[in-house]
Amino acid sequence: MNFITRLSALCLRKSKMQQRHQSSRRPAVPLGSRILTDPSKVFEHNMWDHMQWSQEEEEYAKEKAAENSLVKVQWEDQDKYEREASKYWNEFYKTHKNNFFKDRNWLFLEFPEILPEKRREELKTEERSSEHTKINSTNSFSHKNEMFEEEEKYWKKNFGSGSTSVQGYVYNKKQAKSLTDNPQGKNCGEELGRLESFPGSDATYRILEVGCGAGNSVFPILKVLCNTPGTFLYCCDFASGAVELVKSHSSYNSAWCSAFVHDVCDDALPYPFPDEILDVILLVFVLSTIHPDRMQGVVNRLAKLLKPGGMLLFRDYGRYDTAQLRFKKGHCLSENFYVRGDGTRVYFFTKDEVWNMFNLAGLTEVQNLVDRRLQVNRKKKVKMQRVWIQSKFQKPLLLPLNNPEETTERHP
Repeated sequence: MNFITRLSALCLRKSKMQQRHQSSRRPAVPLGSRILTDPSKVFEHNMWDHMQWSQEEEEYAKEKAAENSLVKVQWEDQDKYEREASKYWNEFYKTHKNNFFKDRNWLFLEFPEILPEKRREELKTEERSSEHTKINSTNSFSHKNEMFEEEEKYWKKNFGSGSTSVQGYVYNKKQAKSLTDNPQGKNCGEELGRLESFPGSDATYRILEVGCGAGNSVFPILKVLCNTPGTFLYCCDFASGAVELVKSHSSYNSAWCSAFVHDVCDDALPYPFPDEILDVILLVFVLSTIHPDRMQGVVNRLAKLLKPGGMLLFRDYGRYDTAQLRFKKGHCLSENFYVRGDGTRVYFFTKDEVWNMFNLAGLTEVQNLVDRRLQVNRKKKVKMQRVWIQSKFQKPLLLPLNNPEETTERHP
């Protein structure tokens, strides 16, 4: 009887978890698996995942955002923050160097697409081996080790059971045949060979991180890539001080990585490599620093750098995040766009806005989620509602019949 009771409870718990995730149309593993079921235990951990806001919490957040947006920054000051944006970020890195942000070791959990398919398979094998050696591990650890299996289920759900893998991505068989039969795809390597040599020209798998900062994504990625032949990482930032921090790091190696100063808002600036050669673009907490009027142009340009089938991975601040609600009056530049005390700026997105931008650039949604978490300061007994947007968009293998610039907006 005890066994049946425990089994029933386990099934019920699993059912509730699945329903909760399904309500947001997300697989079980992305965005964590630590669920707060007992409010009295809220201070037992620093972060709780998949938080659901009450109607009162939603209304409070809207009121706070409306309140701190009443007084706008003067136009002359707004112009200064735009013209001197790189100066403020250079001062930021001069002050904090590489001590402000922590290394993003979570990248491979949420974005396994960063790695070539073969390396992903190797990591999956390592995870499975680790799981077998820890039979009595916690439920949270088990969820972490199931990441790749859940990712595969998610791909099959979106692309169908008759899917196959080409260049590390999943397509249906018709798409895969189109890629392998495409003359442009066949001649891609030959075309690059005819071009003047550039950093990473010999690589077969290329990644670009936009807005690399002091290297908090660069070095966790390089740690894996250094054991993955044929891969190359580009990283750029328009703050020259940040790029210098990356280049002066003991783990920086020009054989695997090329760091360069670049303003993604300037369409006239060439990249140190041709268009359509990137397998992955990483855009993490970067787009929010750019003026909203210039965001679409940035996304359009980045989309041209991707190979057909290439992936753009995005994570940034979401609407009504605690960081937005904490702004005082007089810091608002425009709707949901603010300036911090150090002169750096930040925008807070909705997932519809994100979808519209990438869709207009001709990219296809693979994942587009609102990540709501409860962050806890256990020492001060303070709770903070965090909101981020996490997305994955892919460049189609074939150009759509309609012009991407003529694509109409959709509001899912």
